[in-house]
Amino acid sequence: MKYLLLSLLSAVLLSISWPTYGIPFFIFVALVPLLMMEHDISHFSKIKNKARAVFGLSFLSFLIWNIVTTGWLYGAKNPDGSHSLMAVVIPVLLNSLFYSIVFQLYHLYKKAQGTYFGLVFFVAIWMVFEKLHMSWELTWPWLNLGNAFADYPRIVQWYDTLGATGGTFWILIINVYAFYTLRIWEAGRKQKSLIINSAVLIAFTFLPMLISLVKYENFNPKPLGTVNVLMLQPDLDPYNEKYSKDSLTILNDLLTLAEENSKGQIDYFIGPETSIPGYGSISESGFEQSLLLNNVKNFLTKHPKSVFATGISSHRFYAAGEKPSKTAYQISQGVFVDSYNSAVQIIPNQKVEVYHKGKLVPGVESFPYINVLKPLLGDAMLNLGGTTASLGSDAERKAFSNPYNPGKLAPIICYESIYGEFVTEYVKKGANFLAIMTNDSWWGHTQGHQQLNAYARLRAIETRRDIARAANSGISAHITARGDVEADTFYGDKTALFAKINLYDQVTFYTRAGDLLSRLSLFVFGFLVFYTLIKKYQNRKKAVNK
Repeated sequence: MKYLLLSLLSAVLLSISWPTYGIPFFIFVALVPLLMMEHDISHFSKIKNKARAVFGLSFLSFLIWNIVTTGWLYGAKNPDGSHSLMAVVIPVLLNSLFYSIVFQLYHLYKKAQGTYFGLVFFVAIWMVFEKLHMSWELTWPWLNLGNAFADYPRIVQWYDTLGATGGTFWILIINVYAFYTLRIWEAGRKQKSLIINSAVLIAFTFLPMLISLVKYENFNPKPLGTVNVLMLQPDLDPYNEKYSKDSLTILNDLLTLAEENSKGQIDYFIGPETSIPGYGSISESGFEQSLLLNNVKNFLTKHPKSVFATGISSHRFYAAGEKPSKTAYQISQGVFVDSYNSAVQIIPNQKVEVYHKGKLVPGVESFPYINVLKPLLGDAMLNLGGTTASLGSDAERKAFSNPYNPGKLAPIICYESIYGEFVTEYVKKGANFLAIMTNDSWWGHTQGHQQLNAYARLRAIETRRDIARAANSGISAHITARGDVEADTFYGDKTALFAKINLYDQVTFYTRAGDLLSRLSLFVFGFLVFYTLIKKYQNRKKAVNK
């Protein structure tokens, strides 16, 4: 019962730490009960299969955490309008399993090398897993620990140096040191060591916060200039209206929204993800002949020196004899096509610029490890509301330059805004403000769109760029380079949001170095594994020689 309570306590602490309803300070001790559970089972329990017990209890803890924080995925719907149970079951179970495997590997390593090496291994393998979770095809970094402070930007201004992965490292170190302090006290009951360790723990916890508050108050870089941005929020129902309304009607509604809310000079009109054409997609070879895109250009002739950036669905046909991409699918004999979730910048008398979303949602926009899993699953993914193919994507980020002013827009599409180092690639391409085009309406009025909006505040801090966030149903927002929400909209409103966006060209250390602590952790992880293997080999050699 004791071990079960410790497991449940960690689940509760992790859950109540999460944005946007939680208090993140609980995250500093959220893993301590799990560490205590593992230690007690390993050293004092009479349980025969200790590894199985540790795995089961940690899985329970991580499962509850995932359900509480990402259970909103149940808001996604099947084609028949019913809620998609699999949309929540699969990611919740897999994510819980992955975290449990990480914890199990820590348990096994600690058993082999002892507590101190084990705790170092715990920090290293967690950091390595989070980095992997941002890189592989099953990517789902929604619950990376550093995200916990998304609604508290004042105390994580140093993310411009170490990023949200630095936040994860900070949280892990404090949890491990809190566990160490508790174990030292239980072992010796020495008041002096308790005072010293507690003082170190307090310093580790509050010194980064104090540094952050100083950075926050003194943040005053000189911008290159400002641009007037109008973010459009058409509130188009993604399940019904999007596929039943005529494409021209959808676009006319979007342009009417823009016209009604454009007072004075607007430098950028920014629409949400896949705001046009509704049903189907636009051929990229026919961009210049597209009635929809030319209607946007006609609209812009009434707004001199304005540009229109928005999300669209697009596709590209491969000519006969042309080698198709790995994601292209065959629609008839010898005819291949790639479909994209794209962002475009439209300017009169200029070619349409396009960027294809680079981070795709697993199971929805991409089929993870398709060559391995598709022969096994067949159409099962489709039956569960997923996909049996993958959208195409761009290997590199882009920045859209404005011919009328110094603005260089980063066309970030929805899910991409969760990835810190990924977003810095836009800045390296010259972007001086971030435009997030997103459609968070799939899950309804839940924590989903609120959490995604909160995570954008971390990207603002990491890159020190203002953000213009245009969301289909909300939350659209102007986020400053300090991570403050300057203005935002209500979810479910059909509206537009005006903002004066500052343009910055300074490059942060995080933009240059990326997830440095993750790479260092990978080195430490590799060293610890190699050290263990060498030690095992030496011990076997000694045993043979005897």
